[in-house]
Amino acid sequence: MVGTTRAPDKVDEIMALGAQACVVDVFDRDALIAAVVAAQPGVVIHQLTDLANAPGTPGYEGSQKRNIRLRREGTRHLVDAARKAEVRRVIAQSVAFIYADGAVPHAEGDPLDVNAPGIRAQTVAGVMALEDAVLNTPPAEGVVLRFGYFYGPGTWYDKPAKPPSIHIDAAAHATLLALSGPPGVYNIAEDDGAVAIAKARGALDFDPAIRLEN
Repeated sequence: MVGTTRAPDKVDEIMALGAQACVVDVFDRDALIAAVVAAQPGVVIHQLTDLANAPGTPGYEGSQKRNIRLRREGTRHLVDAARKAEVRRVIAQSVAFIYADGAVPHAEGDPLDVNAPGIRAQTVAGVMALEDAVLNTPPAEGVVLRFGYFYGPGTWYDKPAKPPSIHIDAAAHATLLALSGPPGVYNIAEDDGAVAIAKARGALDFDPAIRLEN
């Protein structure tokens, strides 16, 4: 197993988790392709984000814009690398709070908020670009996990901030389940009325109550 980081000071952290570490920038397409081909993974798990600033703090909108670029350009580069390495499956982190207004809970096939104003419109477009790249790059199977707002250790929130939410442990477990479940799009959130999670429960055996042992 290989974990990537663009920060050399994160290498020890990755190795402590039992993975090999690779320092590479997702925006450097050639270097990324070389790294993925060298690793020869069976599965690529795309959990890349660039959100250094929490909501409501200075710099948050700048973080959102960097994250949008990562979803658009970084995902494309990563999927290209996966294709070169003949990866069988790509699993990607998406979000479950980009649905258009309408009856809830939102199912995976419901319309996304493409007519949103301001930075949200850019966010939705970035999410759509990410999902399109992951789901439409045969022969690799694509799995998109639309997570609720994370809470728990290492996140911005100790408790659910607003629906849809998901504890970080349950999100990690859902990613593990996605290694072998059917490809497609799944809402990964708590059963808080915002999004429907029946598909993930049935196809992945997802349980939002899962907590990992320390």
